[in-house]
Amino acid sequence: MLKVYGDIQSGNCYKVKLLMSLLDIEHEWIPVSVLGNETRSAPFLVMNPNAKIPVLDLGNGEYLPESNAILNYLADGTDFLPSDRLQRARVLQWQFFEQYSHEPYVAVARFIAKYLGLPDDRRQEYLSKQEGGHKALRVMEHQLAQTHYLAGSRYTIADISLYAYTHVADEGGFDLAGYPAIGAWLARIAAHPRHVTIAQFLA
Repeated sequence: MLKVYGDIQSGNCYKVKLLMSLLDIEHEWIPVSVLGNETRSAPFLVMNPNAKIPVLDLGNGEYLPESNAILNYLADGTDFLPSDRLQRARVLQWQFFEQYSHEPYVAVARFIAKYLGLPDDRRQEYLSKQEGGHKALRVMEHQLAQTHYLAGSRYTIADISLYAYTHVADEGGFDLAGYPAIGAWLARIAAHPRHVTIAQFLA
């Protein structure tokens, strides 16, 4: 059985959990605390020397870290990852955007506020993330005003990659009220019959 090491409140880990629910993939979830420095333990570093979650244990001595790499591995051959060369590249385009233009702002601001409690010594950093986060949200809004999903007309792992932190962006101080296309997209994602929320996983 596949095993996933992660923290379900982390958007990067939730991505993996959400796709596994959508694809009905049986797995074991093993909680890992970042704040408890569990990612720096010797056994964890064997799985991922970069000391980050999530990590997918393939059960054969192989480990796959990096959330978007895991999504691509699990989605291969399914409707969530197109077989067409250009469409697959479009999915990757948005996943690269998520890691370089979205996550460093939206996710980091959320981490400072939600995980650390917005301490005074991180407040300036938190505020500095707002402009970059809204820039990323505007790019998404522009695309989603034209297409139902980020890579076109189909729900793909591009959407999962960006849904994870966008749907909780308010926890990082980002008001989504001014992004109607994003709001409609969030509703479409949540309407999938196999959709699950972070709260459901924590229950």
